[in-house]
Amino acid sequence: MDNHQIENLLKEIAAGNKTVAEGMEQLRDFPQEALGNYAVIDSQRELRTGFPEVIFGQGKTDEQIIEIFNRLHQRNPNVMASRISPEVYDRIRQRLPEARYDATARILYTREEKSGRPGILVITAGTGDIPVAEEAALTAEIMGNQVERIYDVGVAGIHRLFKRLPEIQAAKVIIVVAGMEGALASVVGGLVQCPVIAVPTSVGYGANFQGLAPLLAMLNSCANGIGVVNIDNGYGAACLASKINHLSEQSA
Repeated sequence: MDNHQIENLLKEIAAGNKTVAEGMEQLRDFPQEALGNYAVIDSQRELRTGFPEVIFGQGKTDEQIIEIFNRLHQRNPNVMASRISPEVYDRIRQRLPEARYDATARILYTREEKSGRPGILVITAGTGDIPVAEEAALTAEIMGNQVERIYDVGVAGIHRLFKRLPEIQAAKVIIVVAGMEGALASVVGGLVQCPVIAVPTSVGYGANFQGLAPLLAMLNSCANGIGVVNIDNGYGAACLASKINHLSEQSA
């Protein structure tokens, strides 16, 4: 139950269209609902943070994903499960006919179709970084943002980045996704006024150390205004970017 549903419920009770007992029944599972002994749904998440609870699919059984997804969808049109492999989706798709699936982002979701807030740009260093970038981009879109994408503009051919500079400098918040040595975040951070969220990826040869090398490079950046999330964490970058992008809306 989100804040709009609670507000409407209170108005219904105040107007005499619903009894207090009926209202209590609707609020029975608020703020949480236990599903067996494996999950507790946080029904209050959207009220606290602005977006409903998200399912982390990795490590969950098919049955757990299906049950949690359906329960969340009963309360909100926006439901998202991350790290859903194509193999898992093939097994559960018939039982979640209303859900859409993006194989690149590995996200299973339903989404309320409405225009989002413009301002987020996602940039990758290479084509190999696109799966993490798409996790970030699609997550941000589901969270109510318009997202632009600029892919494969890494430092090995930096002229590709400079060609897109007007678009880059027009963004309100930028997510930079890079593996190998992770230098792209510093380059972008030195060209823009807006916040930059750097996402190191595990893409790279041995000394990349599965993302540790770009993570350390991004943390040690001398460019101002860069924040860094965990390795391959496109979802976390999108959450932060969405909050930044909606700040002016909340203060209006």
